Amino acid sequence: MGAGVDKRAERREKALKDLQQSEVLMIDGHFDYGNGYHGRVYLNPHQLFCHPSTIWRFAQDLIDLMPSGLVQNTDVVAGPVTGGALLAHTIAGLLDSRRSLTHPPCLFAPFHYDPAGGFTLRTFYRRELMGKRVLLADDVRNTGETFARCAALVREAGGAVVATVEIYDRCEAIAELGVPNIALAEYRDPENYQAGDCPLCRAGTPIARF
Repeated sequence: MGAGVDKRAERREKALKDLQQSEVLMIDGHFDYGNGYHGRVYLNPHQLFCHPSTIWRFAQDLIDLMPSGLVQNTDVVAGPVTGGALLAHTIAGLLDSRRSLTHPPCLFAPFHYDPAGGFTLRTFYRRELMGKRVLLADDVRNTGETFARCAALVREAGGAVVATVEIYDRCEAIAELGVPNIALAEYRDPENYQAGDCPLCRAGTPIARF
């Protein structure tokens, strides 16, 4: 048991370093999170997804952290556009490579974002989720509220969320789903600032633009 825990800790530590070296995880900048807050830490999804091999490598590492039962029993991997959907699609394909050829293929479902009403699920995918065990995936978990909204859509469609996974967990979740959450890397932002009271702005530090 201890060896397994140590191996997972080593993998997470390596992933944290890899994310920083590839400039996916940026921990000493000035970023506008778009929700009224600024901070020094940012997961750059553009850097993460512009090279397909990068997301494939991190998705493989994330699957290695998943319990074998979850690997075998997930029917659908679903994620919010854009980053979560790309990760979910990659994981769904890679899960099939970990299972027997006779195992039913893993399905994929994206949640679309409607500025007028939040996340939605197209009728086609709602039908696919009926009676299925669903793994929710996203590139980053902040408050956990995105996962909560997506989980509600899964339940409305007649599916059941079995776990959530993400590449990077900011360790600030306030919305819990009551299912396991698996993160490839964890890093707590030392401090976030309200946009109107941001010391980085007062110091004249430019906001990073992508």
